[in-house]
Amino acid sequence: MQRSRNNPTSITLEEMMDENIGSKKHKRRLTAEEKWQIYRECEQPGAKVGEILRKYGLYSSDLGNIRKMVKEGSLERLRQSKPGKRRVTTVSIKDYEQLESELARKEKALAEMTVMFTALKKKVNLE
Repeated sequence: MQRSRNNPTSITLEEMMDENIGSKKHKRRLTAEEKWQIYRECEQPGAKVGEILRKYGLYSSDLGNIRKMVKEGSLERLRQSKPGKRRVTTVSIKDYEQLESELARKEKALAEMTVMFTALKKKVNLE
Protein backbone atom coordinates (compact mmCIF):
# COMPACT_ATOMS: atom_id res chain seq x y z
CA MET A 1 0.00 0.00 0.00
CA GLN A 2 1.45 3.37 -1.06
CA ARG A 3 0.85 6.51 1.02
CA SER A 4 1.94 10.00 0.16
CA ARG A 5 3.65 12.18 2.78
CA ASN A 6 1.29 15.08 2.12
CA ASN A 7 -1.82 13.07 2.75
CA PRO A 8 -1.60 11.48 6.19
CA THR A 9 -4.02 8.65 6.54
CA SER A 10 -4.67 6.24 9.31
CA ILE A 11 -3.36 2.75 8.87
CA THR A 12 -4.63 -0.36 10.49
CA LEU A 13 -2.40 -2.83 12.31
CA GLU A 14 -3.11 -5.45 9.64
CA GLU A 15 -1.97 -3.11 6.87
CA MET A 16 1.21 -2.25 8.76
CA MET A 17 1.94 -5.96 9.28
CA ASP A 18 1.32 -6.64 5.57
CA GLU A 19 3.86 -3.95 4.62
CA ASN A 20 6.51 -5.29 6.98
CA ILE A 21 6.16 -9.00 6.20
CA GLY A 22 8.60 -8.86 3.30
CA SER A 23 11.20 -6.92 5.26
CA LYS A 24 11.23 -9.07 8.37
CA LYS A 25 14.24 -11.36 8.46
CA HIS A 26 14.01 -14.73 10.10
CA LYS A 27 17.22 -15.76 11.82
CA ARG A 28 18.08 -19.37 11.25
CA ARG A 29 19.70 -21.39 13.99
CA LEU A 30 23.28 -22.42 13.39
CA THR A 31 24.47 -25.91 14.23
CA ALA A 32 27.41 -26.43 16.55
CA GLU A 33 29.53 -27.41 13.53
CA GLU A 34 28.62 -24.21 11.68
CA LYS A 35 29.47 -22.09 14.74
CA TRP A 36 32.81 -23.89 15.08
CA GLN A 37 33.53 -23.28 11.37
CA ILE A 38 32.73 -19.57 11.69
CA TYR A 39 34.90 -19.32 14.81
CA ARG A 40 37.83 -21.02 13.07
CA GLU A 41 37.50 -18.85 9.97
CA CYS A 42 37.47 -15.66 12.05
CA GLU A 43 40.50 -16.76 14.11
CA GLN A 44 42.72 -17.30 11.07
CA PRO A 45 45.60 -14.80 10.75
CA GLY A 46 44.60 -12.01 8.38
CA ALA A 47 40.95 -13.07 8.32
CA LYS A 48 38.52 -10.40 7.14
CA VAL A 49 35.98 -10.83 9.90
CA GLY A 50 33.46 -8.44 8.37
CA GLU A 51 33.37 -10.40 5.12
CA ILE A 52 33.02 -13.70 6.96
CA LEU A 53 30.14 -12.39 9.05
CA ARG A 54 28.37 -11.00 5.98
CA LYS A 55 28.79 -14.35 4.23
CA TYR A 56 26.89 -16.03 7.07
CA GLY A 57 24.48 -13.13 7.64
CA LEU A 58 25.76 -12.49 11.17
CA TYR A 59 26.57 -9.45 13.28
CA SER A 60 29.68 -8.85 15.36
CA SER A 61 27.60 -9.49 18.49
CA ASP A 62 26.79 -12.97 17.11
CA LEU A 63 30.52 -13.64 16.74
CA GLY A 64 31.04 -12.43 20.31
CA ASN A 65 28.44 -14.92 21.49
CA ILE A 66 30.07 -17.72 19.50
CA ARG A 67 33.48 -16.88 20.99
CA LYS A 68 31.95 -16.88 24.46
CA MET A 69 30.37 -20.31 23.85
CA VAL A 70 33.68 -21.73 22.56
CA LYS A 71 35.51 -20.44 25.64
CA GLU A 72 32.88 -21.77 28.05
CA GLY A 73 32.79 -25.15 26.31
CA SER A 74 36.58 -25.43 26.35
CA LEU A 75 36.80 -24.51 30.02
CA GLU A 76 34.06 -26.98 30.92
CA ARG A 77 35.85 -29.79 29.08
CA LEU A 78 39.16 -28.92 30.75
CA ARG A 79 37.48 -28.96 34.16
CA GLN A 80 36.32 -32.51 33.49
CA SER A 81 39.85 -33.80 32.90
CA LYS A 82 41.70 -34.91 36.00
CA PRO A 83 45.31 -33.75 36.33
CA GLY A 84 48.10 -35.90 37.68
CA LYS A 85 49.42 -39.37 37.09
CA ARG A 86 47.27 -42.10 35.70
CA ARG A 87 46.20 -44.79 38.11
CA VAL A 88 48.26 -47.93 37.96
CA THR A 89 46.22 -51.07 37.67
CA THR A 90 47.40 -53.84 39.94
CA VAL A 91 47.04 -57.52 39.18
CA SER A 92 47.17 -60.30 41.72
CA ILE A 93 50.24 -62.57 41.75
CA LYS A 94 48.09 -65.56 40.78
CA ASP A 95 46.67 -63.74 37.73
CA TYR A 96 50.15 -62.49 36.78
CA GLU A 97 51.63 -65.98 36.88
CA GLN A 98 48.69 -67.36 34.90
CA LEU A 99 49.12 -64.69 32.21
CA GLU A 100 52.87 -65.26 32.13
CA SER A 101 52.45 -69.03 31.56
CA GLU A 102 49.82 -68.39 28.88
CA LEU A 103 52.20 -66.03 27.10
CA ALA A 104 55.03 -68.58 27.25
CA ARG A 105 52.73 -71.29 25.86
CA LYS A 106 51.65 -69.05 22.96
CA GLU A 107 55.23 -68.01 22.20
CA LYS A 108 56.23 -71.70 22.02
CA ALA A 109 53.29 -72.48 19.69
CA LEU A 110 54.22 -69.54 17.47
CA ALA A 111 57.84 -70.75 17.26
CA GLU A 112 56.68 -74.27 16.29
CA MET A 113 54.35 -72.89 13.63
CA THR A 114 57.14 -70.72 12.23
CA VAL A 115 59.37 -73.81 11.86
CA MET A 116 56.55 -75.72 10.16
CA PHE A 117 55.79 -72.79 7.83
CA THR A 118 59.45 -72.46 6.86
CA ALA A 119 59.70 -76.20 6.14
CA LEU A 120 56.51 -76.13 4.07
CA LYS A 121 57.72 -73.09 2.16
CA LYS A 122 61.03 -74.83 1.30
CA LYS A 123 59.18 -77.97 0.18
CA VAL A 124 56.87 -76.00 -2.14
CA ASN A 125 59.71 -74.01 -3.67
CA LEU A 126 61.87 -77.07 -4.38
CA GLU A 127 59.28 -78.93 -6.39
